Amino acid sequence: MKHSLEVDSIILEFGTKRVLQDVYLKSESGKTTGILGRNGAGKSCLMQIIYGELKTNNKSIRLNGKAILDASRNPEDIRYLPQFNFIPKGVKISRIFKDFHLNFSDFTAYFPEFEKYYNGKLKNLSGGEIRIIEIYAILASKTKFCMLDEPFSQVMPKHVNPIKSLINNEKNNKGIIITDHLYEHIIDICDDIYVIANGKTYLTKDRSDLIQLGYINEK
Repeated sequence: MKHSLEVDSIILEFGTKRVLQDVYLKSESGKTTGILGRNGAGKSCLMQIIYGELKTNNKSIRLNGKAILDASRNPEDIRYLPQFNFIPKGVKISRIFKDFHLNFSDFTAYFPEFEKYYNGKLKNLSGGEIRIIEIYAILASKTKFCMLDEPFSQVMPKHVNPIKSLINNEKNNKGIIITDHLYEHIIDICDDIYVIANGKTYLTKDRSDLIQLGYINEK
């Protein structure tokens, strides 16, 4: 079944500063949707509003046309990877895969070097390795939509392509929303890209739109 997630009518202010206004974003099953913007543009804030972690009185978030009103999100509807580590480091790797109902052998098909870690604890891994497990837990879990905040920025270059393959495979089962400062990866894997500029979202068609909106410089 195809699902849609639509967001609009968001106004977010911190004191006298208006961060978001006139926002519209749509994500669908089978697509990867990118969000780009300068530092402080409101990318993470927008994800947190969609997920219900950041409160604002002005918002409309609809799943399959039905408004999501409650603050907490059902993980079967939306999962969210924040910028910071969210799994306690004292947890065993095997327990993480059990809790998220995931098969470890499916994971090691993408990241074979992790086979040796199955019975160990998360705290014994490097920061980048922890990030890989968290990315997989969110991406591979059963859900209608998942949002990834900065998945590429904290991992080793050798893990970028496996993550991209995972995203391309998992979008067949869900809608994916992703943002990252390493924008070339976003351009590479996304079907739709929105740029946040001056608090507003702009749906782009190609790289020339990114240049026109001032997000990247013309080469």
